[in-house]
Amino acid sequence: MFAAGTGPSQGALIKSLSFVKKVKMGKRMEKALKEKAAASSTSQDAADDESKTPEPYSCTGMFEQDFTELCRRSGLQQGEIPPVVIRPKRPPTPPPPDPKAQTQVSAEDGEEEQKEPEEPKPTTYTTKDKFQYFKPTVQVEMENEDKPATVTEIYIRGWKVDDTMMGVLKQCLPTIEKLHTLYFWNTGLTEKTIAELASFLPQCSNLKNLTLDGNPVLEENFALLIGDDSLLANVSFRNNHITDKGAEMIGKALSTAKSCNKNLISLNLSYNKITDIGATHIANGLRMNRVVLSLSLASNQISDTGAKKLGEVLSRFPLTHEETVERRKLIREKGSPDRKSPSPPSRGRAESKDRPGSKGSGTVLDKTDKKRDKSSKKKDAKKEKEEDKTVKGGAKKDDKWKKVSVVAEMQGTKTAKGKKTVGGKDKKGALLPESETPDVVEAINPLMDSVENIDGQLWIPGNRALINLNLSRNQISEGGFKALLLGVQYQMTLNSLQPNPALKGLMRISLNKNAISPSNDAVSKLQELMTTRDPFYKPPSQSPDGDSQSHGGQ
Repeated sequence: MFAAGTGPSQGALIKSLSFVKKVKMGKRMEKALKEKAAASSTSQDAADDESKTPEPYSCTGMFEQDFTELCRRSGLQQGEIPPVVIRPKRPPTPPPPDPKAQTQVSAEDGEEEQKEPEEPKPTTYTTKDKFQYFKPTVQVEMENEDKPATVTEIYIRGWKVDDTMMGVLKQCLPTIEKLHTLYFWNTGLTEKTIAELASFLPQCSNLKNLTLDGNPVLEENFALLIGDDSLLANVSFRNNHITDKGAEMIGKALSTAKSCNKNLISLNLSYNKITDIGATHIANGLRMNRVVLSLSLASNQISDTGAKKLGEVLSRFPLTHEETVERRKLIREKGSPDRKSPSPPSRGRAESKDRPGSKGSGTVLDKTDKKRDKSSKKKDAKKEKEEDKTVKGGAKKDDKWKKVSVVAEMQGTKTAKGKKTVGGKDKKGALLPESETPDVVEAINPLMDSVENIDGQLWIPGNRALINLNLSRNQISEGGFKALLLGVQYQMTLNSLQPNPALKGLMRISLNKNAISPSNDAVSKLQELMTTRDPFYKPPSQSPDGDSQSHGGQ
């Protein structure tokens, strides 16, 4: 009975247990399906977010904020973004000690009590964590460190600026209004990054100084940075392994017969691999350039041939066929101005006593004369409007040579005629007479300068705009020194015959450590000649006996 009674209860228990298991399995399956559906939906949302293009970032002009955000958007992690830091500066010179503060005389015993000032903490160095010094940073200088939008100088040193980083700089640098200096040292630039840099530098309106030192590029396309649209005034390409190939492109960027760089003032090409061929290309670039004031070719491989070519450019040189053709074009354009007055009518038939001129012919001439008067007046009005535009907005882009200098209001200056002129309005705002308005000064194209015909060739005066030339640590010997000496002597003679305050000629030349003895006659003559032309030269003081006294410790 017991066994029979327990049989059905065990079966029901087993059935209930299996039912519970099925219910639990069902709940687990349902939960797993829900989780799978949620995961698929989140992955789909993430895919949709990735497919959507992010909104473009508009730079604010605050370099640190823009640079960090653009680096983050370009895919760099937080630890990979170079921090923007203030450039460390040399500590100022401490003031001299005050003797009154150091010595105090005691009123009781008359003894001097020496008070030693407390030694200040050293400020010539700062300590950093291990390897922190070698991490990439972007150093900046600011007009006001409390205002992020006043960045004036940016220095990048010792880490590679790749395509991504150059793209970031392309977006944020043109929005910095006060930026005037950009410095890249040993940053691993390539042909592509230099071309990218050259594409957006003209958008930086106030950028005047560019340094690209220690960036050798196989293609040597540095000339892209000093093209016709460049606004840079001071450029340095030191230690970039520039050969004659790069020097040729740089020479063409300086000037050709038809174009000229109008803004570059200083160019540093020292510590490169430029030979006589490259120096010839640079000299050819100086033929039609009257803007560059300082040129450094120190520590290259230039010998007498290159020095002779530079000496020729400084003195005088014959025009090439291309330059002669361009000169004729300019003379033809200048010599055929628009017709301002109508030609007088032919009076041959009118003055004839036998047959006076008919009324029809006279009316036709009058009509044509009136039309010419109207057309000439319209052309004159257009010319005046164009001149006004050039005075207000600067020289035109198509004009490669003309430079307009406008006198500021309420400031007196002297024109080429020597007359003192004042701005267009007086203190009360009234317009001044036409005779007192400033004159427009134009720079003469070197091709339009006075020429001398020698053996069927046209010779023009050389470059007198260059005032500083550095040829130190080259391979120049006596022949090159004599050519440079002749060039300087010709400039001095021309200055005495045709003085020009804007073209004073070479005033400083550096020729140390070349392939010649310092006691050579050509070296001593050139040094003696250039000593008095150096703007920093101070003549020795005269003693009461009339003998000069040297103060240089000689």
